[in-house]
Amino acid sequence: MKSKLLLVPKAPNQSFSVRHDHVPYFLNRRHYHKEIELVYITKGHGRQFIGNHGCSFKSGDILLVGSNLPHCWRCDDMYHQGIPNLYAEAKVVHFLPDFLGEDFKNLPEVSQINELLKNAQFGISVFGITKEKLKPIINKMLDTTSGSMRIVLLLELLNIMSLSSDLTILNPAEIPCQENADTNRLNEIYRYTTTNFIEKITLEEIASVACLSVNSFCRYFKSQTQKTYSQFLNEIRIGHACKLLIENKLPVSEICQESGFNNFSNFNRYFKITTGFSPLDYKKSFSKK
Repeated sequence: MKSKLLLVPKAPNQSFSVRHDHVPYFLNRRHYHKEIELVYITKGHGRQFIGNHGCSFKSGDILLVGSNLPHCWRCDDMYHQGIPNLYAEAKVVHFLPDFLGEDFKNLPEVSQINELLKNAQFGISVFGITKEKLKPIINKMLDTTSGSMRIVLLLELLNIMSLSSDLTILNPAEIPCQENADTNRLNEIYRYTTTNFIEKITLEEIASVACLSVNSFCRYFKSQTQKTYSQFLNEIRIGHACKLLIENKLPVSEICQESGFNNFSNFNRYFKITTGFSPLDYKKSFSKK
């Protein structure tokens, strides 16, 4: 099955992303991205495919997926049947291999972390005591509003894993990286979108960023991502709205505006399509935790 490049949403002015997915089912498409992914599955079960490795997944699993390594999580059929109060949930960290810069990466003190990230290209499953140590740190990353603390916690996660023997390499042989000749162009589209999503972005505007005509841009973006640019833009906006709803500091009507939606009914509709919940229900589900 051919894998598709996925552009990972990231909040502006952040070097990496941390999010809490609360959805009817996980993304059911084999994909890859340049970011390394650390995922903690808190609810749900089904089949996972990481590189050439396939097995079942369940609540409590923690995995580290390397840069450009194809993967997907396919929830069991019951999650696709619209059963009330049945949803999948995961806490996900995405970061670039050099998110702290090449100078930091080359420090001798982080050689073991570098080795861990190198092995992540094969896919890693975490088990035992190490897995239990990671869970509260991941939860803390989501709870803190301090960007510097998130960096400290990510380094703590990587350090614990780099010193642990509670790790299983999922693919015994190297998986070819899914590099794409158009990655730079897509990165520019992604960067411009994440910087300006609160404002109106026209097709003419974003096509100019990609150095394409509008028609060529629409065909190009759909062929690379299997979605329209409008869908991608709305996903970025809804992801930002989810973050604001979890923080519970603003009313839903204001979050609508802060996320780039000028029409409240459209905001509600796209939010429900993307997450399976209304904004208010999504906010309530976190206020009870």
